[in-house]
Amino acid sequence: MFHATNPMPSRAWPRRAHALCALLAIGASTAAQADDFIVYSPHINQGQSEIELRGFYTSDGRPAFDGLAASELSFSHAFTGWWKPEIYVAEYAKNPGESEGLKGNEFENTFQFTQPGQYWVDVGFLASLELPITKGEKDRLEFGPLFEKTDGRFDHRLNLIWEKEIGAGASRHYEFRYSYSGTYALSAAFQPGIEFYGRPDDHAYQIGPVVRGEWHVPGTTSNLEYRIGLLQGINDDAPRRTWLAQIEYEFL
Repeated sequence: MFHATNPMPSRAWPRRAHALCALLAIGASTAAQADDFIVYSPHINQGQSEIELRGFYTSDGRPAFDGLAASELSFSHAFTGWWKPEIYVAEYAKNPGESEGLKGNEFENTFQFTQPGQYWVDVGFLASLELPITKGEKDRLEFGPLFEKTDGRFDHRLNLIWEKEIGAGASRHYEFRYSYSGTYALSAAFQPGIEFYGRPDDHAYQIGPVVRGEWHVPGTTSNLEYRIGLLQGINDDAPRRTWLAQIEYEFL
């Protein structure tokens, strides 16, 4: 799906910032999807509901990669301490040189297998079903283990995800991707770090700084979480720059 370098001129910042805001406002990928750029946590808080919007936008001088984007809007609720289903009510996609369009829906499930701190690493599992609306596209299954290790102020996450077409005429091929996130909590609201994404099927590898955090909404049991980042492609088959944005409202 994916491709680094050339530093971005300062005059390009307003244009890129505007594009990122537009992405969060309405949504907008090719083969890449918004959940290709997320490192899931296996942790589940029973009874908690979430409304989440996330997406990405690429900036690249090469026409095949410039303007590639995707975004997703989802709702979830943790019915138990080990299962959280999530419904993506809208998944938008934009290929380079094209306008954005509605791509489909998705039903995702996160399972927590261990309690935080019970073992050396916390373990969970992701399983989802994607239902595209684009003619000719197959339904897809996505699944794989989720790992998280918290050590003091450091937090490390690792996801190993496989994806496969299902239904009549589906390919037997399994696509694989992996992602890593490492952050340091200077405070609850400011946790800088780094993320790495690898998509071997696309020969695409990206790395870059991220900042995430959360604020408690005074007088409520709600929290507002955010995450922003800028990935650099480290080989020619990855976009040179990929802007990431995510915002989530959590409540009991």
